[in-house]
Amino acid sequence: MSCARTRWASTATLHLRYAELDLRDAVFEYPVLVAARPAPFSLPASADLLPETELSGLEPGVRLSAVGGVDAAHLALHDIDLSRCWFAGAVHLDQLRVDGWCTFATTPSGWNRRFPWRWSRRNTLTEEHHWRVCAARRPDRATALGWNRPPQDAPDLKPAAVAALYRQLRKSLEDGKNEPDAADFYYGECEMRRHDATRPWGERALLKIYWALSGYGLRATRALAWLVAAMTVTIAVMMLWGLPTDDPKPTTTGRQVSVGQQVVLTTDTPDPVNPTGPLIERVTTERFEKSLRVVINSVVFRSSGQDLTTAGTYTEMASRLAEPVLLGLAVLAVRSRIKR
Repeated sequence: MSCARTRWASTATLHLRYAELDLRDAVFEYPVLVAARPAPFSLPASADLLPETELSGLEPGVRLSAVGGVDAAHLALHDIDLSRCWFAGAVHLDQLRVDGWCTFATTPSGWNRRFPWRWSRRNTLTEEHHWRVCAARRPDRATALGWNRPPQDAPDLKPAAVAALYRQLRKSLEDGKNEPDAADFYYGECEMRRHDATRPWGERALLKIYWALSGYGLRATRALAWLVAAMTVTIAVMMLWGLPTDDPKPTTTGRQVSVGQQVVLTTDTPDPVNPTGPLIERVTTERFEKSLRVVINSVVFRSSGQDLTTAGTYTEMASRLAEPVLLGLAVLAVRSRIKR
């Protein structure tokens, strides 16, 4: 169904089934709702249903193909397939109403062939699919992974333009209280900003670190994995170099010159002695328990009070800064998924 370059001079509602709709360059002067009809239509002046035998085996849903050139302030979508919709060129996308079960394109899922990690599934715009295929060194490989190839007439969008689309649609989803899908669009916006060569190098480096540590604060598993890795490294360093051979014991020294004179006593704690000997001999149950206590206190930003060597002191200081941050990123990622 083509509504390209149409003008809508009053409110309207389009109930569609088995349809692909093109709204390119349409002008909406009043609110217009496009909705997928869940039940078949009735015949005019009859209680019978419109027969759909010739459409058996097809999807009864509605797919929107393009809204380029549309002022989306008066447009509302309900139960529409937006997985192949082209949003580039539309204005006021932040005021677009997306209600019901509207679906977007998703990232390829499965394990990466080159690196030992799994692609996280998230909602995306078709513009990102097209950009990733065009920007890939081997477009055929990107298509084989699951990214959609752009059509011949598709414009060549830069990452900054795709980021702007994500930003506007994220605002629309947030206004509709759809926080989980809005979080996916925030992820996509940050991805495009990270790949935007026109942005300062420092900003892109910060975004890359943010992505690697926690997926822009949206991947709790990634943040927890880094937290476990940091705790493991801290425990190993404490066991091998951080804990002294023996806990220093305070000693009291003094001298009484003659009977009746004031006695002065000095209590001092010797400096911790660095462990010596083979590394394997330092791996004991007692040293592991002490190291674990230091790490757990570091996660909650507390000092363990354990006597440490110089290497152990600096390791504890670093862990007290890094590990609470990783824990906070994991909590932030969980919050973004369950936020009402």
